[in-house]
Amino acid sequence: MGWPTHIVAAAGYVFDQNNNLLIIKTMNRGWDCTGGQIETGESVEEGLLREIFEESGVKAKIKSLCGIYSNVGTHLYYDGQTMVPTKVMMDFICEYESGELRISEESSEVIWVPREEVMNYVTAHAMRYRFEKALNFDGKVTYASYVSNPEFRVLSERFV
Repeated sequence: MGWPTHIVAAAGYVFDQNNNLLIIKTMNRGWDCTGGQIETGESVEEGLLREIFEESGVKAKIKSLCGIYSNVGTHLYYDGQTMVPTKVMMDFICEYESGELRISEESSEVIWVPREEVMNYVTAHAMRYRFEKALNFDGKVTYASYVSNPEFRVLSERFV
C-alpha cells in the first residue's frame, strides 16, 4: 500500500464589519475566495491565514469551520500534463482584522463585495456550490463530496 496522495487545502470567506465579502480574481478559476494548499509543517489554520494574507494583503481571524469538502475526481492540471489528485478542502468563516487590499502572483484583482452581490461574480460550479454554503452558514458544518471535472456533481452531502 502506498502513501495517500490527497491535497489538503483551506478556504477563507473573509467578511468585513459591513458584511462585505473579500473575493479575489484568480488566473485560472475566475472569482474565488482566498485560500490554498496547506504546506508541510503548517496547521490548517496557519496555512489559511498565510494564504489570505499572501493573496490579498488582509490579516484575518478565523471564526468558524463551515464546510469540509472532498473533490474525489482526478483531472489534468491547467498545464494539461499533471494529474491532480483527490483534494480535501476545509472552508472557514473569517473576520477582517487589518490590512490594505493588494494583488499578488495568485490574484489579479482583490475587492470587497456586498454579501448579496457575491454570487454575481462566482462562475465555477464547484465554487458556486461552496460559496452558497458559506453565505448561508447557519452553524451546521457541511460535509460533502463532489466531482468537479468534467462536469460538476455532488456525490454526497450531510450537515453536522
